Amino acid sequence: MNLFLFGIIIFVIIYLFLNWFAKTSSKKIAQFLKKLAVIISVFLAVILTVGGKFIFSLPFLLILLSGLKIKGLTALQMFQLWRLIQFLKNSQANTSGFGRQSQGSSSLTIDEAYKLLGLKKGCQKDEVIKAAAGLQKKIHPDLNRDLKTERLSQLVNEAKDKILKTDFS
Repeated sequence: MNLFLFGIIIFVIIYLFLNWFAKTSSKKIAQFLKKLAVIISVFLAVILTVGGKFIFSLPFLLILLSGLKIKGLTALQMFQLWRLIQFLKNSQANTSGFGRQSQGSSSLTIDEAYKLLGLKKGCQKDEVIKAAAGLQKKIHPDLNRDLKTERLSQLVNEAKDKILKTDFS
């Protein structure tokens, strides 16, 4: 008896879903699926983070980042931004009291500067300038007023300056 009732409930749910699917425009369906994917990814990321398996939540975090209003970022650039945020969190946690740096200063190494811009050592000067300009177009605070990207923009400029001063002066 319970199996029969359960089957009828599933049948009604499927019928209602297919009926809605047939009457709705493809644009609304796409928006619904995008929202559903973000909600599911956030839910799974929270569950995996609480469970202590933060590494497994990284793909869900990348899916969530793609839903932000920063337009034109590739998955690799989002991963680099995620690593940069983790680096900033760790550097703020490691500094204390007298050793704390000011907000404007940076302790980027040359390797971190190259990683931040997505370049390899031995590249040309114009490649460095082009990579920094491309990132600035995507994360500049004037273009993304609703997001706090000031510090990321400063780090991109510092990385560009460090590479140009170290390797091309």
